[in-house]
Amino acid sequence: MTQTQSPETSRSPEFRLVQVALGGLRQELFHDAFAYRPLPRMDVNSGPTRFLPERIRAYAGLLPHAVVAFAALIVFMVGLARYSGAIGPIGLVSALAPAVIVLLTLVRPVLSFWASLGTTPFIGYLSGFLSGWPWAANSFAAHLVVLAVVAARTRPRTAVWMWIGTAGYAVFAETFLGMGSGTDAIPMLFVAALVLLTVTVFQVRRQATREVTAQQTVTAQERSKRTLLEERTTIARELHDVVAHHMSVVAIQAEAAPYRVENPPPELEQAFLTIRENAVAALTELRRILGVVRAEDYEAPEAPQPTLADLDALVGNVREAGLDVEKTVTGAVRELPQGVELSAYRIVQEALSNVLRHAPGAAAKVEVSYVLGGLGLRVANGPARGLVNPTRRPTTTPQGGLRPPRSMGAGHGITGMRERVTMLGGEMTAEATDDGGYEVTAFVPVSREDIREGAGQ
Repeated sequence: MTQTQSPETSRSPEFRLVQVALGGLRQELFHDAFAYRPLPRMDVNSGPTRFLPERIRAYAGLLPHAVVAFAALIVFMVGLARYSGAIGPIGLVSALAPAVIVLLTLVRPVLSFWASLGTTPFIGYLSGFLSGWPWAANSFAAHLVVLAVVAARTRPRTAVWMWIGTAGYAVFAETFLGMGSGTDAIPMLFVAALVLLTVTVFQVRRQATREVTAQQTVTAQERSKRTLLEERTTIARELHDVVAHHMSVVAIQAEAAPYRVENPPPELEQAFLTIRENAVAALTELRRILGVVRAEDYEAPEAPQPTLADLDALVGNVREAGLDVEKTVTGAVRELPQGVELSAYRIVQEALSNVLRHAPGAAAKVEVSYVLGGLGLRVANGPARGLVNPTRRPTTTPQGGLRPPRSMGAGHGITGMRERVTMLGGEMTAEATDDGGYEVTAFVPVSREDIREGAGQ
């Protein structure tokens, strides 16, 4: 049984290549011939124009339009220069038409190319072959301007098709319409090739720059999203211990509650049994979740998660690293929920780490304020004054010491601090100070119920 091939597959590769090429020609120079594409304003927010005054910059965006209009004026003057005496209607038309075609590139670029080719023989006849054939002097200049503007406003392959079209017209005019002794077809094709090549190189370079900028923007956005997910994963891992502790307490209390009541009813025993089973099941699910968010190189902490009571050890480690730190506590010190204490400790830890990295030799202040309705934090430092002694390295305490979580300290610690504050429903600011330093402030709301729960932990 023989298989029949479709006409598409039976054609030779050469034929398909020609078909693709002709399809490109049809798309570039025929399909979009009458497309209305006004020349956009130039971007004045980049390049040298961004340094211009605001009033001048408002008009600087019209610079490309002004250049095309100036080129049209030059073409018109070249057309008038051929006439030594009074110019009649025919001379005016032959001088004005190429200039109008140049202005047409501002709104219909592809159509202006065809108009330039189509009017060239008529301009040559009207000019009486005074300046060469098949292009008159003004048509020669106008066609080069049209090629440059259209190539700058379209895709690079359009430049190739325009040069081929120009060469085809030159051959046709020389063969069938040639009436003068001289010819300017070869100079036209040579200069046109140089113009189109130059414009195409700049266009490709500009397009590559745009693509690189767009890719960098996308990469930066993806990196920001990845950083945010890493910070949230770190917070989830740390809070796992806090939540697991609460669930363990619930399970133990539910198991021991029936023994505290003499002759408890069966309904009460069953209720506490159900509570314990649910608490154990929740602990199991928490361990599974931790396994999902745990990094490959994650090591479970052997010591309890740090709290605000461990700030003194943290400040001591920072001082050993060569940083002058002053700690101040205001308000009535009270025990807060573990999640709040852990997040507050990490915020101060990361802020001090940033001072060590970005402001060596600066003095830092840590303020912890126990206020009505919440906890206030402030870590401020002055300007950098020198290098920290490289022989003195920060040590690590069992609670994490100076060393921040793995995702912190990699250039996006502010993101981690902000995520912790947002998770607790608080507010945070991180900004430079007038004296050249930096300040991080945060407020975490804590209700009275949360304080009582924290005290009972």
